[in-house]
Amino acid sequence: MNMKTLMIAHFSPTGGTKRVAHAIARGFDLPVKEVDLTAELSAMQANEGDLLMAVLPVYAGRVPGIALERLSKIRGNGQKAVAVVVYGNREFDDALLETKDALEANGFCVVAAAAFIAEHSIVRSVAAGRPDQEDEKLAMEFGRKVAEKWETLKQVEVPGNRPYVRHPPTPFHPSANDLCVKCGACAERCPTGAISAQEPGACNGDLCINCLRCVEGCPLKCRSMPETFMAWITDMLGKNAAGYKKPAIFLSEIK
Repeated sequence: MNMKTLMIAHFSPTGGTKRVAHAIARGFDLPVKEVDLTAELSAMQANEGDLLMAVLPVYAGRVPGIALERLSKIRGNGQKAVAVVVYGNREFDDALLETKDALEANGFCVVAAAAFIAEHSIVRSVAAGRPDQEDEKLAMEFGRKVAEKWETLKQVEVPGNRPYVRHPPTPFHPSANDLCVKCGACAERCPTGAISAQEPGACNGDLCINCLRCVEGCPLKCRSMPETFMAWITDMLGKNAAGYKKPAIFLSEIK
């Protein structure tokens, strides 16, 4: 059976995850159907000849719950899929396994997986400039290998723990300073609806996932995380996310 279409379902609030997804897609050299999981999604399904690639960011070792909720609306019908996570140079922990499990629960057979690195969305000096040229080269090679071998690829195994390890959520979230003119750009861009268009200065901590899309997209650059939190996370990542980590690739062929 020939592969006809590459479906890319990505959750990329600040763009790094999407860049990885597009680099992998170039290796497939196929027509692409793109699904943006930062927006609400109607039910859909993969058809014969479709290959779904889910590309999700890693936040504190896990993938965002809302991304998995929207991904669950894409039914697999036994088609093959690729699981990809993108992390900010610390660790991807259980995120790749969580993504694989979610796809298989949706009726897909996950035959390839990968973990790539992108610039950290909160501390931008960590993995700055990534994905870089080498990352994009490896991403294209990964896509090319999957496209070439997909007929012989079988269900892949990836590292991780069940139950997934959950890190305590931070009580800190982005807020605006006195420069805020309530233009509403942050509320419009927020993928979880955590910011009110009427009162955009703060956000709903129960909904906010600290994706930093509101900070990155503020035209006046008046939104930020609290200074105490930034000092802590910068120090923590300086100890735990240093050095140049390479992407991890997982493929398993039928012998």
